[in-house]
Amino acid sequence: MTNPQKIQSFPEPVFTSTPTAKPHDSKLLKRTEIADNLDQLLEMLPPSIGEKLAQHPSRDIVIEVVMDLGRLPEVRFPHGAEYLAEMPITREDLKYSINRVGSFSGDNRAGIERTLHRISAMRNRSGDIIGLTCRVGRAVYGTIGMIRDLVETGQSILLLGRPGVGKTTVLREIARVLADELHKRVVIIDTSNEIAGDGDIPHPAIGRARRMQVARPELQHQVMIEAVENHTPQVIVIDEIGTELEALAARTIAERGVQLVGTAHGNQIENLIKNPTLADLIGGIQAVTLGDDEARRRGSQKTVLERKAPPTFEIAVEMQERQRWVVHPNVSDTVDLLLRGQEPSPQIRTQSDSGEVEISQKPALQPLPGRQGLSVAPPAQPGGWRASGRMRPVPSGKPTVVNAEFEQMLDQAWQQPDLVEDKVRTPGPNGEDWPVYVYPYGVGRSQLEQVVELLNLPVVLTKDMNSADIVLALRSQIKNHSKLRQIAKARQLPIHAVKSSTIPQITKALRRALGMDDFNSSEALDLRLFSHQGSDDELEALEEARLAVEQIVIPKGQPVELLPRSPKVRKMQHELVEHYRLQSDSFGEEPNRRLRIYPA
Repeated sequence: MTNPQKIQSFPEPVFTSTPTAKPHDSKLLKRTEIADNLDQLLEMLPPSIGEKLAQHPSRDIVIEVVMDLGRLPEVRFPHGAEYLAEMPITREDLKYSINRVGSFSGDNRAGIERTLHRISAMRNRSGDIIGLTCRVGRAVYGTIGMIRDLVETGQSILLLGRPGVGKTTVLREIARVLADELHKRVVIIDTSNEIAGDGDIPHPAIGRARRMQVARPELQHQVMIEAVENHTPQVIVIDEIGTELEALAARTIAERGVQLVGTAHGNQIENLIKNPTLADLIGGIQAVTLGDDEARRRGSQKTVLERKAPPTFEIAVEMQERQRWVVHPNVSDTVDLLLRGQEPSPQIRTQSDSGEVEISQKPALQPLPGRQGLSVAPPAQPGGWRASGRMRPVPSGKPTVVNAEFEQMLDQAWQQPDLVEDKVRTPGPNGEDWPVYVYPYGVGRSQLEQVVELLNLPVVLTKDMNSADIVLALRSQIKNHSKLRQIAKARQLPIHAVKSSTIPQITKALRRALGMDDFNSSEALDLRLFSHQGSDDELEALEEARLAVEQIVIPKGQPVELLPRSPKVRKMQHELVEHYRLQSDSFGEEPNRRLRIYPA
């Protein structure tokens, strides 16, 4: 016979907000009730243990009961642990309890039908059970008052926190509220039968939400996809996302427009950033190489970490304590700030014993207690006399300290021409003003200088955008930096884009900017630009490709196959063919792999 549920009621909570918090609807908080079904758990324990625990004055706050073979039984409370008997646990005691619970799944977990209790087993090397951890499961109604406004937004929510902080309890209550009060189609992926209890009939604590059980823990990601494809849910609830396949399945579900509510292994968002398996939940992390100017502008190294994609979960909740949660309402902004070495400013939501909720904004410069942060170097700050303001202009009179070598260097420095004000111009062949002042953005300066020197181009590189005539930038940098386009438009500077910072691409862009873009002229091509080391073998292979293009492919419109070359040399030939705006492919097997050039 099943005993009735034990209900413990608490006073009606009161909601308040600080000036930094937005006012919320009065229905944010409901009456808090706890259903623990503790009597069913006592019945599965050996009589000597169950009877003593039933008479314990703190039985209402029991967390779990531990029974290990040959050791004294132990009961754990929030304030500590106690022994329940003076006799060690025997195999008969373990067998008594095992016979009164359901079957153990692949993750060594079982339950008691129609309850939320979790029985976890410890096995020896032979597979025999030698220990049990009997965790008390409680359905706490009204526990999501602190984040109910976030649940109603329809955005995906990720719960983080240490074991035992109450993630699964909150997850269960969210599923009930979404199904019963917001009338949504909710499907729970219950891998360990911990959310909706053991047995085929789910616990009433999940309300009208439906529950899908998982045969084996490693199949959780398949059941997640199956739920979306077969049962048309509006909300998917997942507990303990812990593998890369599960993270990928969560992203797939989110991209189909389904709201996700789940938990993951980790206490804070920083833990997910450092975890390559679960990093996709917050957008994924990738290493990006910045150009010289961009790295200088950011004050960082050239290789930095950036978010790869939009996060699977838009909202993250760090459950630091049962009554103190840190809410990140915009996960993408939080991750971007952390990757740049800055401290985010999330919401801190707390609830007092009387049920009063307070929402405050965490100051951006004050770290939360216990937050370790990322091991990302802070942006470099300027230093020295110039930054401190102690640098003074050189006096017009004769210096008091005489140093001949220093004075000579100083005179030479002051006598250098100022490129911003004194541009030396000469007319070009078509009457244009030469040289052309080029402002490079994201393009390698050494490659630029090499092209200018080898081709003897009338080009001067400048670091001042005010003195530039054109901007030469990587195509990817132009797409990602609207500020560059705005500045160039305001100064009426044309932007010439290059696909990559390679010598052939730079050569093509500079010649196009100078009006020298003649690809059919052999005089306009210097094979040294495409050679890496300038060896005879490289120049011979490039000359072969040039002759094939200019004498056969372009005039006759016929494809040409070149002689077999090494992969390194074939890459140079590909770049040369691309210079002529033609297509080429490599075919054949090594060492006879060769290039085939196609007409336009």
